Amino acid sequence: MSEIILECILGSCAQRQVLLGFAPAGTLHAISFADILDEDTGRGYQRRFNAQHSLDFRRYIRQPTSATIPLTFNLRPRTDSAWQLLKLDQRRANVRINSEVGKVLAQVDCQHRLGHLGDLAIELPFMCFIGLSEREEMEVFNVINSKAKGLSTSLLDFHDAQLSIDLVTDRPELFIALFLKNDPRSPWCHQLDLGGAATSGMARRASLRTLQKSIKRFLAKTKITRFRSAEAAATIVLDFWRAVAVVLAEQWTNPRKHLVTKGIGVYALMDIAADLYNEVRPSMTCDKRYFAAALSDFAGEFDWSTEGSLKGLGGEGGVKTAVGLIRDARKKAKLRVVANA
Repeated sequence: MSEIILECILGSCAQRQVLLGFAPAGTLHAISFADILDEDTGRGYQRRFNAQHSLDFRRYIRQPTSATIPLTFNLRPRTDSAWQLLKLDQRRANVRINSEVGKVLAQVDCQHRLGHLGDLAIELPFMCFIGLSEREEMEVFNVINSKAKGLSTSLLDFHDAQLSIDLVTDRPELFIALFLKNDPRSPWCHQLDLGGAATSGMARRASLRTLQKSIKRFLAKTKITRFRSAEAAATIVLDFWRAVAVVLAEQWTNPRKHLVTKGIGVYALMDIAADLYNEVRPSMTCDKRYFAAALSDFAGEFDWSTEGSLKGLGGEGGVKTAVGLIRDARKKAKLRVVANA
């Protein structure tokens, strides 16, 4: 059996037992892995690998005056003999790793620093948690990276969903966004960018964060969850987007040339959905058929293209302007109907 021995100091990081040590970058690279989120299965939690980010660190760390904070790993529990912790005394311990069984250190916070260092002997410091479960590991990752520049907010939202005990109560907008992402009836099914490994051939449109923030606006404007369950609200939002995908089929299927599925369009359309929901009379059913009929009166004539009236709009002010333009188009359509009656 081929063994790698990591000589470590045994101590604590707040309430968790950890190992501190030093090892060549190439060695740490060879025995560690990043658990990238697989958006098809929902397994994993790390963002997709950014080669440029990693190469930038490689160039930096080879400079004469370079340094870095400790790389952070976790030795996940295993039933085989892939790794053994040998305590030498109260403060010293060795980790014996069987290099033949594959990579055993989970990269909690270091995948981009370590990603392109496989051929380097530069010594680097590391801290390693001992025996965290995948869920506990994700919690640590979230704490470390919740404010990290460049980390996908949609990925952090997905983590929140995985870690939440009662997502329906805690964050109904995220619950509904994930419902739209996962329900096979939804036009958003497998179309949202979570920040993990991309699905082959996926024609992504918006991010999970964009959709859930737009849904939060809808919930605030309709106050629907005061009287109906989050599950019922999710069905109504689903029916609205199913109607959008039918009425605006051309715009939906050509996301590069239209803004229906981009940030400004998603926010504005969810505000229009709130208008339509609030207009429903007690005798009416708020479903896909209702939304489709209402949208067909005006939405098809509106210019949703990237060169249309929504071009260049962004931020809260841009959304307000976009909603105003769409509402004006709807009013004009109603006036034409009255005039022709």
